[in-house]
Amino acid sequence: MTRLTGEMALGVAWLTALFASLSVLFIGEVLGQTPCLLCWYQRAFMFPLAIILGLGLWWQDWRVGRYGIALAAGGAAVAAWHLALYSGLVPERIQPCTATGPSCTDDNQLVLGIPIPLMAFAAFTLIGLLSALSIKETQK
Repeated sequence: MTRLTGEMALGVAWLTALFASLSVLFIGEVLGQTPCLLCWYQRAFMFPLAIILGLGLWWQDWRVGRYGIALAAGGAAVAAWHLALYSGLVPERIQPCTATGPSCTDDNQLVLGIPIPLMAFAAFTLIGLLSALSIKETQK
């Protein structure tokens, strides 16, 4: 059985961020789905992750996972809030997307039957955990 090294963890974190970034660009630009306000905030955390983690791998800076943890935690917090709105756990009167722009909670938030906020939360969580693992492995 192969053990996950810090470099491999960082590589998988980067691939996850890259795939997520390209996926939301596809959803918005090719499928024509306008992102809601909370989706924009999540993009603000995900897009830099793909760049920063990729550059860390390129330059072999194994400490770049620190920045991955910080950005992933911020993105996961926004995604968790978005998921709570989508699930109806947060009252409608405090939803940020109702004033202008697309809704944060309608059927446009589904891709292949899965809520976009859930996919974003899973991606941010995976990136954060892998970034933390990459730091732990480099300190040994």
